[in-house]
Amino acid sequence: MQRILFALTLLCSLSFYGQNNAVSAGEKLLFTASYNISGILTDLAEVSMETSEVKTSKTTLLRLKCSAATYSQWDGFFKIRDLYESYVSPTTLIPYLYKRDINEGSYYKFMKYTYNHKDNTVNTLQRKKKKGGDTWDENKIITIKSGTRDIVSSLYTIRTFNFKNMAVGNSKKFIIVIDREEIMASVTLLGKEFLQTNIGKKECYKLAIAASKTDVLKGQNSNLLWLTADENKVPVYARFKIAVGNGELKLKSASGLRN
Repeated sequence: MQRILFALTLLCSLSFYGQNNAVSAGEKLLFTASYNISGILTDLAEVSMETSEVKTSKTTLLRLKCSAATYSQWDGFFKIRDLYESYVSPTTLIPYLYKRDINEGSYYKFMKYTYNHKDNTVNTLQRKKKKGGDTWDENKIITIKSGTRDIVSSLYTIRTFNFKNMAVGNSKKFIIVIDREEIMASVTLLGKEFLQTNIGKKECYKLAIAASKTDVLKGQNSNLLWLTADENKVPVYARFKIAVGNGELKLKSASGLRN
């Protein structure tokens, strides 16, 4: 599931610091994650994306929460309970804190980023479990380029971009930091299409995504994303091809939309 979520991230990421007029607190999107098993596309998990307001002593932040859980019938085969969070500026979606808590079968990993945008550094904490069940922590400061974001804040940033001013066939580059490594990627606008979705028939922007790290996304124009061509730019459908197979995500429900 970690690879699937990262593929979704690349399918939903841009490094444009535009003004946020698309996302606000109280939004909830639910997706069905399907994976190709022996040639059959099978529904394996539910992916949730939720937003909420968080007040600190100095400011108010927007909490972006993404979680993934396998359906109960698959828990005995490979149980997944993953949580991703990013705390961002409500107006720009610039991240200040990021957390990732991964529980997949016997695999466990926790990652925390604390951003210092003045000098483009991130204080990172990585926690893993030893065979006996004990955990060990590793702290490390990394340097990032201006505009680099984590998985979750990248997932939402695309919705601040104005595709109306982007010509069909044009591409943009963006950067994501994952596991303390910056990944270069690009997005290409392929045009518009109408899709029948669970929130009705929608005109959508069709995007193709590519990554410089070839073990993340595979194939040319094999990784596609459809966003509603309105002020909300809701991701309604995605197809992805990764190193361990291919699959899709379909929007199941959407509530609390800003526009």
